[in-house]
Amino acid sequence: MNEKFERLIDRAEQLLARIESVLPQPLTAPDWGQTVAWRYRKRSSGHGALEAIKYLGVMHLADLKEIDGQKEKIQRNTRQFVEGQPANNVLLTGSRGTGKSSLIRACLNEYAPQGLRLIEVDKADLTDLPDIVDIVTGRPEKFIVFCDDLSFDEGESGYKALKSVLDGSVAASAPNLLIYATSNRRHLLPEYMKENLSYTHTDDGEVHPGEVVEEKISLSERFGLWVSFYPFSQEEYLTIVAQWLSSFGVSQEAIAAAKPASLVWALERGSRSGRVAYQFARDYAGTDSASRPVVAPAIAAYERPGAAVLPGEGDQAPDHST
Repeated sequence: MNEKFERLIDRAEQLLARIESVLPQPLTAPDWGQTVAWRYRKRSSGHGALEAIKYLGVMHLADLKEIDGQKEKIQRNTRQFVEGQPANNVLLTGSRGTGKSSLIRACLNEYAPQGLRLIEVDKADLTDLPDIVDIVTGRPEKFIVFCDDLSFDEGESGYKALKSVLDGSVAASAPNLLIYATSNRRHLLPEYMKENLSYTHTDDGEVHPGEVVEEKISLSERFGLWVSFYPFSQEEYLTIVAQWLSSFGVSQEAIAAAKPASLVWALERGSRSGRVAYQFARDYAGTDSASRPVVAPAIAAYERPGAAVLPGEGDQAPDHST
């Protein structure tokens, strides 16, 4: 009888162990001395963990050209943060490939020796932000929670979680944590023509947005600092190409000779972004000098300032409403 009872107890303990293994577990702190950046990952079992990013892309503030105004704002805010001064959550919006994410990585490289750390969180996992805040609260380091390419569809749960952490909870925000987010949408949510009908007009001509519009604006307003990025002109694009080629050890003569090929590269992709410039530079620098493409002189027509306007792209500021 005793043996049967003991076997029953053993089987019950094994069953409990299996159940516990699939239940969501509290977030545990990683080895903070292992690296300066982590990625929050959630497994199919529901367990969340901070995984160390062992290989960090080398990016320096000096590498980023033609975004000096944006760089000054982000660097100043980040420096205030690591020095223990008041600083803002940051929303970086605008054209793709213009250096939004690269600027944040460059700031991490610059200020990691002073205690800056980064935690990358996917949009789908923003509901777990309060757990991340609890883990880092009280740590001596300064943490940036980085959300790349952030946008929401109607009804997504992460939207309200982010609002709460930014500026909507009874509990105070952790003094050693800020949120930096990049997005192509100024207000992070899709906007529809029918929402214009919700605006109201007073007798003296004032226009007031409706409740739906106010709800969408309320999230982006919780970011204290907005930084906008715009499409590059042809001259700015060529400057960025030259900078990246130089960083790869290409000679000045070869950089000058690469100008026509870099314009063709941009025309084929329909974009003069910093990302396209970097991709061209990697391709060009990695090709043997004898095998590098020779572009017909006809491309010189595109080298006149303002001549190479790409399809669907001008040098005007982008419309952030969508």
